[in-house]
Amino acid sequence: MSQNWEDLRDRTLSGVAMVVLGLGAIIMGGVWFQMLAVFATAVMIWELWMMISPDRPTVGMLLAAFVAALLSGIFQTDKVLIAAMFLIPPILGMVALKRERITFFVFALLILLSGWALVEFRNQHGMIWILWLLGVVILTDIAGYFAGRTFGGPKFWPAVSPKKTWSGTVAGWICAAILGAVVALIIGKPLFQLMLVSVLVSFASQMGDIGESALKRRMNVKDSSALIPGHGGLFDRFDGVLGATLAMLIASQFTALPEIGL
Repeated sequence: MSQNWEDLRDRTLSGVAMVVLGLGAIIMGGVWFQMLAVFATAVMIWELWMMISPDRPTVGMLLAAFVAALLSGIFQTDKVLIAAMFLIPPILGMVALKRERITFFVFALLILLSGWALVEFRNQHGMIWILWLLGVVILTDIAGYFAGRTFGGPKFWPAVSPKKTWSGTVAGWICAAILGAVVALIIGKPLFQLMLVSVLVSFASQMGDIGESALKRRMNVKDSSALIPGHGGLFDRFDGVLGATLAMLIASQFTALPEIGL
């Protein structure tokens, strides 16, 4: 097997397992999806800590446990209080760390906001909406992987993400637009509008991927962890979800999100 495809089997098996688990939690919604989001968020906080301070894993585990407890209890809470509570884990990490304090603060806060927003979006807009959002991210990643390795070509941002190509990036946009068109036809929404939003969400997910790539290069690590065969850590898999969710969280503060839920 070509070196370009040597990790395909592990990526596929792990990917299928994650899709099945995630799809089940999304369909059931409620506390099941909340538990999955809380778990993923806590693990990503631990991975972030370990990238910065791998010599102190116990502190990272305690911080992740605190994040899980915090997130589990703040849903349906006043948003002002939530915003204040979200600052606690990043600040605690800053105090405990000896280096990269600002880096930890920024990424930890973004991870927390993304985890909370996913649950809020599922509760407020329903299953179809969250499936569309995650579908865009997954298709963007798959299209980028296959197109980049098949066609190659100029790099998108070689200084930050050496493997990401323009061919893979554009393929992700195209697949996102197609998914948006399919969803628009199914639910009876304006075709062009949802196609455009899907491409923008695809781009936001790619920026999340690039942001995490920049973090790993800064920390001089290949993956955020080795939890998922063929994929690295949860942060490596959910960086795109983080970018897309944060983009929609910002958009929701200025526009009415499409009510396409069940």
